Amino acid sequence: MPSLPSSNLPDLARRAFRARVSGDPTGAPDWVRDIALVGTGEGWFEPDGVVWHVHGDLSTLVGGVGALLGQGAHPLALAGVQRHSAYQLDPWARLAGTARWLVVSTFGSAELAERESARVRGMHTRVRGTTDDGRAYSAGDPDLLRWVHLAFTDAFLAAQAAVGRDLRGRFGPRWPDTYVAEWARSAERLGATDLPSSESELAEALAAYAPVLEPVPADLRRFLAGPPGLSPPEQLFYRGLSAAAALLVSPTVAPLAGVPGRGVRGLPERGQLAVTRAQLRGLQLALGSHSPSEEAARYRVGIGPAPAWAG
Repeated sequence: MPSLPSSNLPDLARRAFRARVSGDPTGAPDWVRDIALVGTGEGWFEPDGVVWHVHGDLSTLVGGVGALLGQGAHPLALAGVQRHSAYQLDPWARLAGTARWLVVSTFGSAELAERESARVRGMHTRVRGTTDDGRAYSAGDPDLLRWVHLAFTDAFLAAQAAVGRDLRGRFGPRWPDTYVAEWARSAERLGATDLPSSESELAEALAAYAPVLEPVPADLRRFLAGPPGLSPPEQLFYRGLSAAAALLVSPTVAPLAGVPGRGVRGLPERGQLAVTRAQLRGLQLALGSHSPSEEAARYRVGIGPAPAWAG
């Protein structure tokens, strides 16, 4: 089989990656195009603000793995995922679904973000049941929504700080507090309550859940360490993501997930984070400075050109 011209490789990498995270090799399925076309003006979050920068950074790939480990430590949250999704059969469809809520809430107009929240709330009404030991669960339970939000917020924050672009120069040393306070808005729209508004409050809120958390099942840990369907180059890249995520999990969750977690920073750990950071920088060069979702948002608010698909 003839080799591909090297000039085609960046485009192939972009299309493969975007197909994984959005379900569309262009990176612009209908719900991404809606970010540009539905509503006008700013959405829930300031253009080029902290939330835009955190969620526009490829460190979210590492944060996503850590967040799922955190979600898996809560037995009722885990029951909802295991019994009401086909993540093991089609993990990439679930990834695209999660990415949709994240990016539409982040980059969409207020009108579109409200519409997306209503869609997710509707899905949550169907995710309910009873565990084998008789405990009831519901995806719409405010306390369960709160846990999922805490796990995701903590994981994204830790990943940004460790392997993402340094935000201190732009937003100052207290940018994590700003992120925690602002991103809470998205969870409130889904029905979560009593959310933290600073990094320290986030850590305290996570620790308070310790009595109800349980070990993450081994099959989920294996799945997150190496999801099926990856090509050999993707497997190599993913190993870097999962290895970094294992070093960034909250101290509350790390023992339950069987990973080192934050605070373990010997030479091997620092080396792994440096490798993952380099991987993400390389992928960023291949993808360009802004995702299709952010490009759509920048066009909508008048600070960027029309996306390629709009031509």
